[in-house]
Amino acid sequence: MTRTLITNDDGIDSPGIVRLAQAALECGLDVIVAAPSWDSSGSSASLTAVQKDGQFLVEKREIKGLDGVPAFAAEAAPGFIVTAATHGAFGPRSDVVLSGINCGANTGHAVLHSGTVGAALTASTHGCRAMAISMVAARPDHWETGAMVAQEVVPWLLGQPVAVVLNVNVPDVPFERLAGIARARLAPFGAVQINVTDVGKGYMKMEHSEIEAEPEEDTDVALLQRNYATVTPLLAVCEAGGVDVSVLERVGALA
Repeated sequence: MTRTLITNDDGIDSPGIVRLAQAALECGLDVIVAAPSWDSSGSSASLTAVQKDGQFLVEKREIKGLDGVPAFAAEAAPGFIVTAATHGAFGPRSDVVLSGINCGANTGHAVLHSGTVGAALTASTHGCRAMAISMVAARPDHWETGAMVAQEVVPWLLGQPVAVVLNVNVPDVPFERLAGIARARLAPFGAVQINVTDVGKGYMKMEHSEIEAEPEEDTDVALLQRNYATVTPLLAVCEAGGVDVSVLERVGALA
């Protein structure tokens, strides 16, 4: 069986992680759960962890609805948890990492800041297949739709080359109301934007607001508005090709 780590950034008590683990079990995967003990939203691929005497803190948990599934709450960001898991912190190394199901969409270039996506990208850098999955709503009513989409996408993921990362977003509607599952480009922005509203001596204030611009037709934001679940393949950190650095090399040679 394929060893699979289930994690998230909303914390181990989120109902989304239970739904994702159940979906993974339905796909025949060997599941282990390890997630932050607190809400780590916006942590990106941070390696933050709470340590005591050089040891990072982990508590074994039993999760209702996941009888017999090993589960751990870690005092750490999801990126750290994934890194630790790939080095045997929670038993044998996982081949696959599934991150979510997140509360709130992770769309556009704003995925850079997402702890949910950050966990999946971290897994990729360690040679794992990985998926991040999110519900559009901040307080979803239709977790079962996200779980059913996960069951559709995971078998496809397992057949792809190692280090493939999928970013999946799901409308918060009953499964029968989905228009389908579509390949989507990242929108040039996310669901919200950040604005600096006040700058004073020794402080500043920022706020989040919804973006009112009309999204491009084939982007994740636009397709979600039309009730499509979206799938966007991502690459983790990699070198850029086609860049002429010969001038820099000559400068380096003179140093």
